[in-house]
Amino acid sequence: MQYVIGFFIALFIALTGVGAGTITVPVLVLFLRVPAAAAVGIGLTFSAAIKLILAPAQIIRGHVAWRSLYFMLAGGVPGILVGSLALRHLVTAGSQNLLKALLGAILIATASWQILYLFRPMRQERGARDRSQWLAWIMLPVGVEVGFSSAGAGALGNAALLGLTDLAPSQVVGTDIVFGLVVSLLGSGAHWFAFGASTELLLQLIAVGVVGAVFGTFFSARVSHRPLRFALWIWLLILGGQFLLNSYHAWAAPR
Repeated sequence: MQYVIGFFIALFIALTGVGAGTITVPVLVLFLRVPAAAAVGIGLTFSAAIKLILAPAQIIRGHVAWRSLYFMLAGGVPGILVGSLALRHLVTAGSQNLLKALLGAILIATASWQILYLFRPMRQERGARDRSQWLAWIMLPVGVEVGFSSAGAGALGNAALLGLTDLAPSQVVGTDIVFGLVVSLLGSGAHWFAFGASTELLLQLIAVGVVGAVFGTFFSARVSHRPLRFALWIWLLILGGQFLLNSYHAWAAPR
């Protein structure tokens, strides 16, 4: 099953620019029974590996807005370190059910907001006032979320760039992929040494993820992103609800 998971997650990343940590962690926890903290580390490392393949193509094509990326990293880098420390503290305290409940709440909140955002009124004209300096403040809590759950770098980064800059869609995707690469590399290093993870599982995911990323890159110009993202957020709403339900049953079970 891990080969199928790795292929389709990488395919979604290449097609839509989102989905790496957001999809990987709940799938690993719910379907492969990987401990939540280790799943976050695997999700961040897998995201970094796939985006390491995608990022050079975006840079070569000139799809990276370096000024906007600078502001994103100014907030995202300290945020991911704070999020990683928060997760480590929670795991050390032995609060596994609370951790799963928080992961579920993050998934539901992210997916719900993104569904609303998909149906926002589209801007009718370009040339609006650039507000990219606000990206640092917006990406600080996003970085915390990524460090804690591995979710949100792609989805929320896309939304922030669309709302605060006047970048073309190709630049939004390219800039966000490079941002996701940097924060995933930093976060994966912190999580890997703190919690450990299955190297074999990670290598299996990456091996087929490379194939999925290549396929997705080839077909990305021919596929509409909007329906794919909507299907993804609906599915993640369901997975987030499953996290909360499992946590409630574990808490309510007689001891």
